[in-house]
Amino acid sequence: MRLLRPDSVEAATAALGNGSVALGGGTDLVPLLRDRIVEADTLVELRQVVPRGVQGTTIGAGTTLAELEADPEIPAALREACTLAASPQLRSMGTIGGNLLQATRCWYWRLKYPCFLHGGDRCHAREGAHREHAIFGNARCASAHPSDPAAALLALGATLRTDRRELSVERLYRLPTEDDRDVTALEPGELILELDVPRPEASVYLKAMDRARFSFALVGVAAARFGGETRLALAGVAPIPWLLASPDELERATPLPGTAFKVDLARPLLRRALEAVGA
Repeated sequence: MRLLRPDSVEAATAALGNGSVALGGGTDLVPLLRDRIVEADTLVELRQVVPRGVQGTTIGAGTTLAELEADPEIPAALREACTLAASPQLRSMGTIGGNLLQATRCWYWRLKYPCFLHGGDRCHAREGAHREHAIFGNARCASAHPSDPAAALLALGATLRTDRRELSVERLYRLPTEDDRDVTALEPGELILELDVPRPEASVYLKAMDRARFSFALVGVAAARFGGETRLALAGVAPIPWLLASPDELERATPLPGTAFKVDLARPLLRRALEAVGA
């Protein structure tokens, strides 16, 4: 396997494809390569070409979660989501751009079952073990998106700048379809370079998990108040970060038998989040 270290965004995007994959912090990609879920003959390292650091409301996609959790200028919801994500070692390596694109933790996908995301015609979790899976958007795939910061950025109304365009975090994600099994709208070789994160009047991120630290969300709730509007987003409940129009939308969840408890977990978290932002 080769390692390329391009010195410009143009050189990096030109090197991607045809067996090459992008390498940021590597906390998600390296295990996927080890388990042969992702195959690559060339890694294109991005550390020299993707911006890093915080300037005003702009965050470089190469900024680590550890840097974000320690920055007092970052909205509270994003700081808290970064603090609650993974372990200190992983947060010191993992970048915010890579965190938004991390692969599902669904064990059927990780064990390379021929599931819907792998191009198959069924979701094995629907009829198998699925305690940690989705309660929304689970008609074709019941996996749960693993990112805490993604839900926080969704509630904050953040936007992305890639090497080709600008798009909102909401438009970055999409539910998989028969014609396209991907859960992001990025084109092949497209790189996230920066994020613009509005500053709300108040924001918070709360998380229920199986153990007190270093665990993926069973349910995560992000809330951000902008004047008279409060935006809500959930983590761990759908194949993508889930924007909630109102707390009442929780009653329209479609849990599987083993995930119905997530609805009960979400209710008090939503109430606490709304109280925390004064909504």
